[in-house]
Amino acid sequence: MTIKVGDKIPSATLMEMKDGKPAPVTTDDLFKGKKVVFFALPGAFTPTCSAKHVPGFVQHAAEIKAKGVDTIACMSVNDAFVMGAWAKDQKTDGKVEMLGDGNGDFTRALGLEMDGTKFGMGKRSQRFSMIVDNGVVKALNIEEPGAFNVSSADHMLKQL
Repeated sequence: MTIKVGDKIPSATLMEMKDGKPAPVTTDDLFKGKKVVFFALPGAFTPTCSAKHVPGFVQHAAEIKAKGVDTIACMSVNDAFVMGAWAKDQKTDGKVEMLGDGNGDFTRALGLEMDGTKFGMGKRSQRFSMIVDNGVVKALNIEEPGAFNVSSADHMLKQL
């Protein structure tokens, strides 16, 4: 079942690179007592994700945070090493936390998994964004397959 507005974020552990090593980030810690703009995408270093999705959030990070957002987080079904390398490539430091859901456990718990096996990508996350306030989903934007509109930084700014 897909998560919806008003639902509490499920507990899971994501991974991020810290001091050159993978470090766990629980969703409980990520969302508790904070307003978070969270977006997910099918894969690190993929064309739309690298050319538009992440750069939009990096570019608008100050504007988003000025609207009372504590954290901007990006998630993909990739490992922490890939997400760390992508973070450097996209210059996200201090702007967007880059989180890996390597096994897709959190993505499945949200009900937002997609099957990319026909593209050689396995099971991945759908492209989506959400505003989460103290662990509760306040806005959820799920893209149609192949689209990039409602999960963009520009769209999120309008929702804040």
